[in-house]
This record gives sequence, structure tokens and C-alpha cells, in this order.
Amino acid sequence: MNELRNKDEQYNQYLYKHKKNSKNKGGFGRLITGLLLTAIVLIVAAFAFIGIAGMDNKYSKMLMSFVKDLNPKAQKGFNLPLLQHKQNILVVGVDSNGKGTDPFKGTRSDTMILVNIDPASHSINAISIPRDSKVYLAGDHGVQKINAAHALGGIELTTRTIEDTLGIKIDKYVVVNNDGVKKLVDALDGVPVYIEKDMYYNDNAGGLHINLSKGLHVLNGEQVEGYLRFRKDGLGDIGRTSRQQWFVKAVLEKLQSPAIIPKIPEVLNIASTYVKTNLSLYEMSHLAAALRNIDMNDVEFATLPGAPSKKGYISYWILDPEKTQEVIDRMVYRTKPSPSDKKLVAGIMYAFDKEEEAMRVKDELKNSGYEVNCIGRAHLPHSQIIGHNSAVTSDFVSWLKKQVPEIKSSQFVYDPIRMYCVHSDFTIIISGS
Repeated sequence: MNELRNKDEQYNQYLYKHKKNSKNKGGFGRLITGLLLTAIVLIVAAFAFIGIAGMDNKYSKMLMSFVKDLNPKAQKGFNLPLLQHKQNILVVGVDSNGKGTDPFKGTRSDTMILVNIDPASHSINAISIPRDSKVYLAGDHGVQKINAAHALGGIELTTRTIEDTLGIKIDKYVVVNNDGVKKLVDALDGVPVYIEKDMYYNDNAGGLHINLSKGLHVLNGEQVEGYLRFRKDGLGDIGRTSRQQWFVKAVLEKLQSPAIIPKIPEVLNIASTYVKTNLSLYEMSHLAAALRNIDMNDVEFATLPGAPSKKGYISYWILDPEKTQEVIDRMVYRTKPSPSDKKLVAGIMYAFDKEEEAMRVKDELKNSGYEVNCIGRAHLPHSQIIGHNSAVTSDFVSWLKKQVPEIKSSQFVYDPIRMYCVHSDFTIIISGS
């Protein structure tokens, strides 16, 4: 507890001033699924269709008309190529105020993903920002959870708050209303998701009913909402953040299929109501070109590191200033570590039915000259490579995947705090079937 209090005090200094805490009006967490990288990729996939079908196709003309109506002022930026330099795109998912209300006014953000695109390295990084993060809201709104920014000042206040907190510049944004995410998932005929545990929860007052069994399932929009809202697993908001990242990967993989093309008109109808963005058609076309050749297994994910803290009935995520800066330097500014002769140390965690594969991975690592300082069993739902320090770069992970074929399809996550093996530089997680 003393450690949490110290982190809390340290973070308040990091925010440079502390004002009276505003009363939190949120309860269990209102209607929202987390992903919302899905939305931007759906839009990009739609514009990639132009390159396949040609400008004279009726769907292509529909796309052109859609963007012109959605954001006419953005047409002025058509002569500014999006991908001449790194770009930060903020993807925000907001809740619903009920039927017939403005989908973007007075709504809280429940999902925030900062996407960094680097044209030089042809790579994409994605940082999840926990909704419970305790921050100083821009515009003299005091210290609150970061998800209150959108309710108080829309995407403008959200953007300024994240910029001030993380010391970065956000170039573009995409905001998606929760109802639109469910409709988008249904438009895709569902999304395959591996559910790591049985999930049962009923909240009659909140209208939330979750009934999902462990295993691989194709989830519809309503089921996806339950999967991403589930918090009764001891991990709370951070558990949901991890599920958002796994879900993002599943959706992106499905969107790479040509089967998405006939669904574009329906996607556009949904996007015109539930998506708000300042990306122009020209910028989307650049994104489409960039994303079409990206291997989704090479997208690096991270979550802003910190620790939970509870004051009264309000639960916060207290960001760790040093580790947060480390994540930003790595994921946004693409800072490279100083060369070192020190060999990286690996840890291996494997599912109960994957012992033979884990031993093969261990042998292959040792044959490549790497120490494995621990190996053990754990109930973990997704295969991942988790880097714990800056020396574990995306280049290293790409090389490692070539040396160890068994981990080729593993998701790369950077997490300087979550360690399964003491003194390991990275952990390889081999999930079960």
C-alpha cells in the first residue's frame, strides 16, 4: 500500500499540479466495446478497394461521395502526403447516451489506442491507454480519469490531454461510437476470437448479459461487447485492455481477406453515422497503401505501464512516469537502445498441452546462443513475445521469429513491468489449443 501511495504522489508531481478531485459520475462502465482500431482499418480497407475495383466502379464513387460529405474541410489537405513522416493517429471508442442522442456529444471514452505509423521502417506500433488513467485534464478541468475528457470537451479535449500527459503531438483522430462497433462486427459476419476463460455475468440494471464459454468462437457484435466489457477476472481494466489488443489482431487478420470487398457498402453506411474523423480521402488512401503490406504479427503493442490504486469508491490506474516515458520513447519516437554485448535472457511459459513445443523452443534458443533462465507452466490464452527492456527491439523479435519457427505467429508486446521470470529480458508465451 505504501508503494502505491508513493507512486500516486510521484505521479501527481509528474502532472505538475494537483487540483481538487472532481466527483466521478461513472459506474460499472457504460456501453462500449474496445477495439476501435477496427474502425480505421475498415475505412482504410474500403479505400483500398478503389485501387482494386477502379474509380468508375459504383462502390468507388460511393466512397468518394461519403468522404466528401463526412469531412468537406479536409479536402484542402489533399496535397499534403500523409506518410512523408511519422504519424500519430488517436483511435477513440465512446459510449452511448441512448437512442436518438448525438453519438459523439457528452460521451465518455472507454477505449483509447494511439497508433504510430513509421514510413521509414514500414512498421506500426499501437499503445493502449487505460481508461482509468489518472491525469490532469487540459483546460483547467482538474485531476480525473482520462475517460472523462471526451464527455467534458469532446475529441479536442481528449487530444490535448493526451498530448500534455505524454508529451507528444497527435496528427489525426478517429472516434467511433460503441453502437457502430457492434454493427461493424455484424457486418463482417462476426470475428473469430479465442476466449481464454468462461465468462458469465449478468447486470439487469445495466442491461449487460455475458455468457461466453472458453474456446475459439466466431463472436457477433453483442458477444464482442460482452467479451470486451468483462472485468470480473481480477485484472479489471488492464484485463480488458489486453483483450482489446487480442481482438484488434483478430479483426485485422480478417480484414486482409478479399471477402471484405462485397461488404464495403454496408460498412460505409455504418461509418457515416458512427465514425468521426479528420482524415481526408487522400490521407486514407495513403494509409490503405501502407497497411496492405503489413504483417499483423509484426505490429508491436504496449499498454501505458502503471499500477492500480483505489481512493474511496474510485479506482485509478496510476501511470509510472519513468516506464511510461520509456514506452513513449520506444513506441512513438522510435528511440534505439545503445549497442551492448550482453546476451538477452529468455523466459518461457507454456500451456499444459504444449510442453514438447516449449522444450523445442528452449533448445532452439540455446542453439542460437541465448540463455533461458526459467521455464514453467501457466494458463495463458494467446501466444506472445513480451519484451521487458529496450534492448528487445522489433528488429530482434523479427530475427528471433526466423530462428525459432514455433513462435513465428506470436504477437509482440512491449511491457517493462509484467515479468513472469525474474531477470528475463523477454518472455515467450506458448498458448494451448
